[in-house]
This record gives sequence, C-alpha cells and structure tokens, in this order.
Amino acid sequence: MTPANSIGLIELSSVAAGYQATDAMLKTAAVELMLARSICSGKYMAMVRGEVGAVEASVAAGVGAGKFSVIDSFVIPNLHESVFPAIGGTAKVEALEALGILESFSVAALIEGADAAVKAASVELIEIRLAMALGGKAFVTMTGDVAAVEAAIEAGAAVVGGKGMLVNKVVIPRPRPELLNEMI
Repeated sequence: MTPANSIGLIELSSVAAGYQATDAMLKTAAVELMLARSICSGKYMAMVRGEVGAVEASVAAGVGAGKFSVIDSFVIPNLHESVFPAIGGTAKVEALEALGILESFSVAALIEGADAAVKAASVELIEIRLAMALGGKAFVTMTGDVAAVEAAIEAGAAVVGGKGMLVNKVVIPRPRPELLNEMI
C-alpha cells in the first residue's frame, strides 16, 4: 500500500464556502481530514491527507465547490515527514543553532515553502504557525547550521515569493537561547 504522505489544502475567503468545500473534499475521495477551521481575517482552511490520487481528486472537488472564494490551494505529493509534527506543534528541538523564519500572507503558500525549505537543506523545523492570531498570515521557524538555514530559507522564500505571498524572511546566525522558549 502507498503511504499516505500526500497532503492537500484549500484556503478560502468565506467560512460558509469553506464548509461546503470541505464536505465536497471528503465525499469525493478516501482522505483523512487533518484540519478544517476558520482562521483569522474571516478565512477558512481545510487540509486533507492520503494517497496522491485521492488527495488530488479531493482538492479538485473542493476548489470546484469553493468557486470564487478559493484564495489558494495545493497538493504536495510527497510531503517531507518533518512537516507533519511542525504543523501539529509537536516537533522537538533540543538546541537552537541558527534560526530561520519564513513568513507568508497565505497558509497554503507557507506550507509549500516549508516543505521546499526542509527538502533543500539539513534543517529541523520548529513550528509552522497557521493564521491564528496572525491576521491570516502564517510562518515557519527552523534551525540548523547557518549555511543550511540560509539555503532552506532561500528555497522556501522562492516558493512563497513565486506565489506573491512573501512577507519576510530572516536568518539569525546566533540567536539567544531564550528565543527557543518563546517558540514552544
């Protein structure tokens, strides 16, 4: 059996359309609902996980149901395994080396950027924070040696920037250790 390491997400400008799109996503294919909720700025997001074909069909159905309310969507066929715990807030980082922060106007663009970042260089994702208490924005934090964090941030920023959603990107070479306490 193919592992269910593919995810799809739809970000919508309407809560009502979000419920409708999520229902269509779940009725279309055998996917697991990872997250569906209203987010800041009156938006809604729905994220599913499953086999690639099922996730693609699910997201297509959700985009069709969401119509004009769809802000952004994606399917990532082979999501890096460290993205799941970072989204769930369960990633464990023992030491803070260089700190990288990538910030996006879009939840969807940020997750795609985080996946690209962690695939581009040897970094540990600390957290992916999605839109809550952020005015609809999202950000990812990561750590590793300076060169790896710089490469990861550039790779992630290229994806997010390519969608016109980049807010900011920062690499802090020697952050104070107290910052790690603020992230967990």
